[in-house]
Amino acid sequence: MTTITHGRVSLALHELKASSGRALLVLHGLGLRSPSSLPPELDAWPGPVYALDFTGHGASTIPNGGGYTPELLMGDVDAAIEHLGQVTLLGHGLGAYVALLAAGARADAVKGAILCDGPGMNGGGSSPGTPQIVRIDPTDPSPPDPFALAELSRDIRPPDYAVDFARLAMERSGMSNPIAICAKARPDWLDEAADEVGAAPMSLTDALKMYSRA
Repeated sequence: MTTITHGRVSLALHELKASSGRALLVLHGLGLRSPSSLPPELDAWPGPVYALDFTGHGASTIPNGGGYTPELLMGDVDAAIEHLGQVTLLGHGLGAYVALLAAGARADAVKGAILCDGPGMNGGGSSPGTPQIVRIDPTDPSPPDPFALAELSRDIRPPDYAVDFARLAMERSGMSNPIAICAKARPDWLDEAADEVGAAPMSLTDALKMYSRA
């Protein structure tokens, strides 16, 4: 495990497979952590494979008082990119949403984002609901941070916001297929982003093969 820094947070970056070439960076779902070993379905990736523990998850820092947003986690990914160089992203659930944001914001460095099912895929939906006060017991410091679970499961995801990042990925990455949709769940943000880039559903195997040649 390597420790990298994002602001005052120490992030755990796990090497799952040593190799040369462009890295595949795995982003976990809400409340989860990086796998401890290489998942068999990723063995065919020709380059190195890494996995990142988001802020408040796994072996990464739990900050005081919460304040979690997908954009904060996108900053986590940006810190990993600065360490690894160009990457292909594989996101599950919440990690899929963060991967889409990073694909647009760092189109220079993200060579393909694979979006898969997992916890936290929907967030809080596409429009605001009834406001709620998050009540957290601060006495248990173990991950995942309860603030992360409460706040990231309620973040609002307007579809047009996701479309903006998908459009940036299309315009700035130089790739004809910067987003691969492997998820079966289709929240509004993913449906509209997929329509924007013309991303047809595909298997994880085909997505990995496509980006390994990019």
